[in-house]
Amino acid sequence: MPIREHLRELRKRLLLSLVGIGIGAVVGWYLYDPAMEFITRPLTRITSQEAILNFDTIGAAFDLKLRVAVWIGTIISSPWWVMQIFMFISPGLKRRERWHVIAFALVGVVLFAGGVFSGMRMAPLAVEILTSFNPDNSASFLRATTYVTFYMRLVMAFGISFLLPEILVVLNFMGLMSVKTMLKHWRWFVVLAFVFAAIANPLPSPWPMTIQAFVLIGLYLIAVLVSYINERTRKRRRAREESQLDRELERLDQAAQPATDISDDQPFSHPTQQEE
Repeated sequence: MPIREHLRELRKRLLLSLVGIGIGAVVGWYLYDPAMEFITRPLTRITSQEAILNFDTIGAAFDLKLRVAVWIGTIISSPWWVMQIFMFISPGLKRRERWHVIAFALVGVVLFAGGVFSGMRMAPLAVEILTSFNPDNSASFLRATTYVTFYMRLVMAFGISFLLPEILVVLNFMGLMSVKTMLKHWRWFVVLAFVFAAIANPLPSPWPMTIQAFVLIGLYLIAVLVSYINERTRKRRRAREESQLDRELERLDQAAQPATDISDDQPFSHPTQQEE
């Protein structure tokens, strides 16, 4: 496919993804109140009272509601835009592998949902730990946009991080990354997994960070295993096709050989000798 066609396909998938997120944002607009109650619940539990967030400008409340609506829309429309991602890369797959797009999309939705769920479980703990450093007899005046943006980014970071191993599998199916390359750089992935877990997991105990890192490493190893099975299957299919092609060429060669019309046992007689 030419580069111009790739760009057109990319534009098409981006527009469809944005339309899906926009529709989800309309739904998120009406889910703003319960979403804010859920997001501010950690502050309520810490202060034992209604959480008070400060809006420093006149339009800050509207801006925050719009951000939360888009955030909710991105989460609830994840099956749609994840499908668009894999529909964009499907032309790079063979015709017999096109059904993998549906499988990739379903697995991607499950992984993203698992990451979002993990982020929602981790965000309240992060808020509780970070606010525990406040001195005694002090009050925190939190900007609403700052607090909610921190919460939303943490949740989205977890969701996207769970998609990275599947992206490696997709690159392998497209022939852009081999299992050998994945295994060659496994140390970098382990380091990045622990760095991400350390940043996204502010608990003082090392065990939650370690568990989170091992979850990412486990997903990475599953991606390597799936890619290995894919490469083995492709090699066997290629060997079988080459074997069939060799047999077909051999049959054609045998059919193309000229037949012998004159037998070697019969003597050759010249026409002039028969006349005499």
